[in-house]
Amino acid sequence: MSQRYSDSSVEEKLLEYRFHSELRLDAKGNPASGLPVVRSSLHSRSNAAFQPDTPAPPEPAPESQEPRTVILSTQSPAALKMGTQQLIPRSLAVSSKAKTPARHQSFGAAMLSKEAARRNPQLLSAPSFSLDDMDLDTGPGGMLKRNLRNQSYRAAMKGLGTPGSEEAPVQLTPKLQALAEEPSQPPARPAAKNKKTLGRKRAHKGSFKDDPRLYQEIRERGLNTSHESDDDLLDEPPSPEGTRKVDAPIVVKSYRPPQITWSQLPEVVESGILDQLSAEERKRQEAIFEILTSEFSYQHSLGILVAEFLQSRELRATMTQMEHHHLFSNITDVLSASRRFFEDLERRHKAQVCVEDISDILEEHAEHHFHPYISYCSNEVYQQRALQRLTNSNATFREALRAIEQRPACGGLPMISFLILPMQRVTRLPLLTDTLCLKTQGHPERYKAASRALKAISKLVKQCNEGAHKMERTEQMYTLHTQLDFSKVKSLPLISASRWLLKRGELFVVEETGLFRKLASRPTCYLFLFNDVLVVTKKKSEDSFMVQDYAQVDHIQVQKMEPSEASLPGGGNRSSSVPHPFQLILLHNSEGRREKILLSCDSASDRARWITALTQRERQARGPPNKGDLLQVEITKAYLAKQVDEITLQQADVVLILEQEDGWLYGERLRDGETGWFPEDFAQSITSRVAVEGNVRRMERLRVETDV
Repeated sequence: MSQRYSDSSVEEKLLEYRFHSELRLDAKGNPASGLPVVRSSLHSRSNAAFQPDTPAPPEPAPESQEPRTVILSTQSPAALKMGTQQLIPRSLAVSSKAKTPARHQSFGAAMLSKEAARRNPQLLSAPSFSLDDMDLDTGPGGMLKRNLRNQSYRAAMKGLGTPGSEEAPVQLTPKLQALAEEPSQPPARPAAKNKKTLGRKRAHKGSFKDDPRLYQEIRERGLNTSHESDDDLLDEPPSPEGTRKVDAPIVVKSYRPPQITWSQLPEVVESGILDQLSAEERKRQEAIFEILTSEFSYQHSLGILVAEFLQSRELRATMTQMEHHHLFSNITDVLSASRRFFEDLERRHKAQVCVEDISDILEEHAEHHFHPYISYCSNEVYQQRALQRLTNSNATFREALRAIEQRPACGGLPMISFLILPMQRVTRLPLLTDTLCLKTQGHPERYKAASRALKAISKLVKQCNEGAHKMERTEQMYTLHTQLDFSKVKSLPLISASRWLLKRGELFVVEETGLFRKLASRPTCYLFLFNDVLVVTKKKSEDSFMVQDYAQVDHIQVQKMEPSEASLPGGGNRSSSVPHPFQLILLHNSEGRREKILLSCDSASDRARWITALTQRERQARGPPNKGDLLQVEITKAYLAKQVDEITLQQADVVLILEQEDGWLYGERLRDGETGWFPEDFAQSITSRVAVEGNVRRMERLRVETDV
């Protein structure tokens, strides 16, 4: 029977063994015969809690028992163990609890590890499985329970192997796959935390201003629409196993976490006020503080835009004064407005450890100091056009711009990411203010003040959108007025303050005499769809169109058709010639007659986009659908609209999907109600019912404040 030794006796034996082994080794690096062996008791001691699942062989008589060899690292019974008892390196796992003090490792254990590594150099390349790197939970009877954090470990260990090895006695991936929890067993959750100290961490040394971050790198927590998850947002991240399937891919966001939370501020921790606040009040303070810190990051990024790009003599020398103005507009006025706003917020923050309210500051600046945002957003169409023209045709501009973008201050980001910052900030402010409203529902006066601030900021966003649309539409209508030739039909006064373009494009005209022609020779027409009239033209050149006919939108009908339908003229199977047809009926054309036009598109998505645009009035008359039943997606990367019926989206935008066809989605943007098409590759579905319902409620609140 094995005898248990104290740590001191083990260390003495190990020292004795080390000295013998240093002097007497065979050719293979093993101890010479006759060397005193003391590892039998060590094995018994170190593996007492890790008994293998297979039955042990019968124990020989004491007088004939041979010493057992020590098995370390990945060959130990613990590493070969299957089932629910697993040890994983902490460096490869996601921890969701505070780091426990490092366990004591005896000198004997350290010597044993060094000796094993010397005898078997392959162990040096294997992952460390020291107890100091483990998160161990003990259950009844001292048995180990698996921490539910093995997803990242499994992902990291896939394909792990020793190069050149012929045998693989331990297949890590299959064994780890077998450890997936049964559906009937809920994942283990950490013990409940005291709500008064929820999410509290160590005091942060210094100020949030000591480490300024680019606004492009952060995402405010207040943009999250599922407010039921505030506890997780303020505390450590929850276990990934609780929110996704075991084999789901690990998605890493490009955002950096906020520098510091309100609960980590030294003055907050030292005041002891955290023990006196309710959880809801602490969340309100966090929401207030986040508006302050995000405004600081935003102001920092604007400063880089001005200092590195606007004031660059090298860049200014590559363009005209008009191009320079179109490119940067009144960005210095926007920066000044941001600085005044931040100064007022910071002054309130310094005056009170626990800020009473900032709604009055939000309302004041939205109504009286944020007007530069309207001018800047209205210039967006000129800004994008100037940047595109300079990038495509000015090599000197491209070289100067590339040199500036590579400077450390710019963080490797392109200039366009700085130019769109005011649009991003002004559209995020209503969402952050709405979060503040939610946190003040228990206090009537504060809630009224926050609601007034939300109304003022929502009105500002609406003015920015209208300003951008007005400038774009006015210029567009003047351009089209010079390109459309009405000489063959009754003239139509095109320019109007209430008219704008919804969609334009070239379509194939299906004619009986042209059904059997080659695809390239089929006749075409070019449609201009405005919000109140449809104009049918023949394209003469890139900037010249002959008007063939037109009709008011209220006097047109659209019918989707399939190539196999018998109603197509000519009969027969023409699916290759007419891939995606639809019929357009002008009930009252320019001459007051009824006219039918059979059109064909190159793709199903193109046909769906035309039918959606042509039936917009009809869908508006039916009323909005039940938004709670619609699919919702979150934008994973920014998308810039390329056609009139498309929508420009920012990363993290939430969109309600109204239609989808052939890789394209048509939806309504949560923050402002704008609609348009975009590729489905730029979005991922929101499957959480809590998040979906939260989005619908938020949309309703924002619409009420905007429409008042």
